[in-house]
Amino acid sequence: MSDLAAHQPAASKETRLPTLTEIRTKQPRLREALAADARMVASNRNERHEFRSTLDGLLQMIRLIWVSDAFGAQVIYRLKVWFEVHRVPVLPRVLHRIAMMTSQVAIGSPVVIGPGLYVVHGQIVVDGITEIGRGVEIAPFVTIGLRSGNFQGAKVGDNVRIGTGARIIGPVRIGNGATIGANAVVVDDVPEGATVVGAPARPVD
Repeated sequence: MSDLAAHQPAASKETRLPTLTEIRTKQPRLREALAADARMVASNRNERHEFRSTLDGLLQMIRLIWVSDAFGAQVIYRLKVWFEVHRVPVLPRVLHRIAMMTSQVAIGSPVVIGPGLYVVHGQIVVDGITEIGRGVEIAPFVTIGLRSGNFQGAKVGDNVRIGTGARIIGPVRIGNGATIGANAVVVDDVPEGATVVGAPARPVD
């Protein structure tokens, strides 16, 4: 798939979708992303999250893979992205299948996730041309998906919290620091710092 624009409906051709090559230029560097992910996960587990050296960080990552299937899936996702950026064939699909089998985590190739991701547990789906910022927390049974006929996904800001069972559907924008309540169905933009609940999701005081 060299150009995702082919997936657009004819009525919206004026809004050009980026190519996979353009998307890959937005991906964070592997080392930075893995280190930030490990710190985020360790912090949320109330464990030591300041690493004393590169070796210490690597050992902590290995430990987190052992104790957290979700972190293992995050590492697999980051490696898959690295192989895709470097145009290594076959291996990205193999890694994608491993993440699905071990943790039920399915993150599509056009997805860009900033450093510092925290997946609480497995069983999440993220697909489409979706961008997720830094320091985002995703609880289990979350779907960040698409509307029929539109391959453009959501843009999720930094430090967003997405509760268990939430659904974020289509090209919506989630502002920095927002909280998506458990089982919320988000089909409209969410302001920065807002908390939304319900189906469809609406802000609460």
